[in-house]
Amino acid sequence: MKRRTDEEISAALYAYDADIRAQYGCFAGVDEAGRGPLCGPVCVAACILDPEAPVYGINDSKKLSEKKREALFDQIVEKALAYRIVFVGPDIIDRDNILNATMGGMRQAVEGLDIVPNLVLVDGNRIPDGLTMPAQPVVKGDATSASIGAASILAKVSRDRYMLELDKQYPQYQLAKHKGYGTKLHYELIAQYGIQPFYRRSFLKKQGYWPEGK
Repeated sequence: MKRRTDEEISAALYAYDADIRAQYGCFAGVDEAGRGPLCGPVCVAACILDPEAPVYGINDSKKLSEKKREALFDQIVEKALAYRIVFVGPDIIDRDNILNATMGGMRQAVEGLDIVPNLVLVDGNRIPDGLTMPAQPVVKGDATSASIGAASILAKVSRDRYMLELDKQYPQYQLAKHKGYGTKLHYELIAQYGIQPFYRRSFLKKQGYWPEGK
């Protein structure tokens, strides 16, 4: 099978959005980044794209290089009709669990938009409780809808930038390398240097990992 070009993928995502817009008018896409790491926030973004100012190259952020994500981030911020980025910290994640923390962040992101959408498309198989507007889950939405794909890029780049800043404060954890995910190196560094306030203690406990005396 012939591999689709970036332009073809982007066109397909925008075509999906055009069908949604024809039914509902203004709508937002919502996605998150950072549900799995051992530390740092989960980052959620909501985005309303302008169909008259398309951003070419949008796709699931995981399928894009860091360089492409960075370039697309700036274009999305410049051209979107509205967007909102929300960080939900480890304290909330530990208190509410990662699913509820993510859903709460999605609700905050949508409700923080400067434009009230008629519909919210949420990446995944569930929607946040308490939304004041209609919402639909879209499985693999970041590779289906341009609006969700744009939100995934906003969330991913924002979280990566946050972790790079955290790396400057705590270089011993090499956060710039693994972005907080549970790599072998990361576990070794936790064992050596202990737990900081930016760690998700519930994650470490759940995985049966808790450095003695740290």
